[in-house]
Amino acid sequence: MEASAVKSKLEISEKTSNPVVNLAIDTVKIGKQALVFVSTRQSAEKSAEEIAHHLKLSDAKLSTLADEALHALPRPTKQCERLSRCIRGGAAFHHSGLTGKQRQLIEDNFRNGAIKIICCTPTLAAGVDLPAFRAVIRDLKRFSERSGYGYGGSNWIPVLEYLQMCGRAGRPRFDTEGQAIIVAGTESEESEATERYIHGEPEDIFSKLAVEPVLRTYLLSLISTGIVGNRPEVLSFFSKTFWSYQYKDFKQLEKILDKMLFLLEEWEFISSSDTNSDSSKSDFASAADMKNEAVKPTLIGTRVAQLYLDPLTAHEIILDLRKAAAKKIAEPAPFQLLQMISSTLEMRPLLRVKVRELEDFQAVLAEQGGMLLVEEPSMFEEGYDEFLASVKTAKFFDEWIEEKDEEYLLEKYGIRPGEVHAKLGNADWLLYSASEIAKLMQLQQLLRHIAKLRFRVQHGIKEELLPLIQLKGIGRVRARKLFGNRIKNLADVKAADLSTLTQILGSGKLAADIKGQVGEKVEIVKEGKRKGQINLNDYGEA
Repeated sequence: MEASAVKSKLEISEKTSNPVVNLAIDTVKIGKQALVFVSTRQSAEKSAEEIAHHLKLSDAKLSTLADEALHALPRPTKQCERLSRCIRGGAAFHHSGLTGKQRQLIEDNFRNGAIKIICCTPTLAAGVDLPAFRAVIRDLKRFSERSGYGYGGSNWIPVLEYLQMCGRAGRPRFDTEGQAIIVAGTESEESEATERYIHGEPEDIFSKLAVEPVLRTYLLSLISTGIVGNRPEVLSFFSKTFWSYQYKDFKQLEKILDKMLFLLEEWEFISSSDTNSDSSKSDFASAADMKNEAVKPTLIGTRVAQLYLDPLTAHEIILDLRKAAAKKIAEPAPFQLLQMISSTLEMRPLLRVKVRELEDFQAVLAEQGGMLLVEEPSMFEEGYDEFLASVKTAKFFDEWIEEKDEEYLLEKYGIRPGEVHAKLGNADWLLYSASEIAKLMQLQQLLRHIAKLRFRVQHGIKEELLPLIQLKGIGRVRARKLFGNRIKNLADVKAADLSTLTQILGSGKLAADIKGQVGEKVEIVKEGKRKGQINLNDYGEA
């Protein structure tokens, strides 16, 4: 282990065989805090657990924080339990699999000094101002599915990412200095890391406009907002961008922009006033035929831009909805719509199908009987793996709306609670976008089913709970309790006795509130009781 940015020797007591744990213990001993950067979420959890075990910090504040982290979800997952144990010892792990509430709790209590060590993935390396005296960088390599030879392997991280991690140490608001420490296992690793990162040059920054989904999204946005109104204005605008500066060959850049204009017109998101142009044109460069003619957004193109959708995604949703209408699918199954949104670029990364799962998800496909809106490619085609991943992702959503909880999803799909809710947020956005597109396409028969599915995704419920979930204060757990006690709709809520509702929900205040929501007044008696009344002070919140 050695090497800091100034190549100085650190006198660290070797209390364990793990140099990262020794650094963590030493950091706390000198009254400081540290971030430990590792490459994977599993490593972050394991490292935090080991550090907490050896730190053995224990006080009332940490116990309270540990309980908060444990109960961030209605039913704690194994990840919640593991995080809680770490926090009790003064350490924590931080990655995208945590819920937003857990991440915020960790960051806030690292700032106030209660949590001493955070083991994290590089997602915490940018844009976060934390009082870390040390940034301990354990992993400078990361596994990727494709290496330079087309096979998976472990590759060096970019120099820019290394510098971002180093930059977390010694923030001006908290310290006058900081230490960024690379942990190397051998002398050759130390030499390689020193040459590559400490003496190396950061990589060039490249414009995101070079990525097609970004380019077509921004181009449609520029047209829909009236910033550009014809081809010369489009070319003039992009000639002043960093992308153009980097690209240098503006003639080639023009061809790329012409291709994008052609696609947007072909997808009917923009129209040109050049009525003499040949509608059957197939050459991308034919977008140049627009010359100085006005380029205007169509109604649906404007809405797509407002929804921040990739135009390709919007186009594919339009084709899928047309297919549903053409097949006269009066009521598309939830799985069909879920697989449609799971096929979009916005939903990536998708849940990959492991070799041992291949037969299972091919069986799921067989169950659908060719009724999916997205056409299934041949298993020998390049896109088959992505298609199968979209089926697995759709199945994950399908299990969520069948009321499977976060612990089940973690065990079956390996997707952590934070990732679950990120995926649900994307699904909500895409289903809303699909409903807005369906409105403009006047596909009224599909609107109700998309709206119903969106509501189920938001709350993670079966269709039978839809009437109850409309009540304020009633979530999936309480709705299921009511349904299980034969209270299945608003009429049943109105007919139910107040004491019965209180017993089911565990809260007199909530029972009285939902009675009010269905139009029944409940007289509250604060002291003493009479028949038919309730003293709310006798009941706590559920």
